[in-house]
Amino acid sequence: MGFINQAKADVATKAAADAYAQGRRTLVFKIIEANAGHRATGLMLGIGEQIDAIEAQGWALANMCAAEGKALSGDRSALICLFRRR
Repeated sequence: MGFINQAKADVATKAAADAYAQGRRTLVFKIIEANAGHRATGLMLGIGEQIDAIEAQGWALANMCAAEGKALSGDRSALICLFRRR
């Protein structure tokens, strides 16, 4: 895993651990795709790693939706993920 994807997974881990420790029952987390070529079929870089990091903290992905938008770095796809405690 590259440096940036690892940093994103670390942020996801901390957010998930904090929410779990607070006793929250749901966690909504936005994941922005790292790949600039989002219009092509293929891997969404960094997404799986962040989902794995959150699920490793005791959450299970329950629902996900996608949106597209412009950021400073250009067009990106964002996934809004709803996790529930296991």
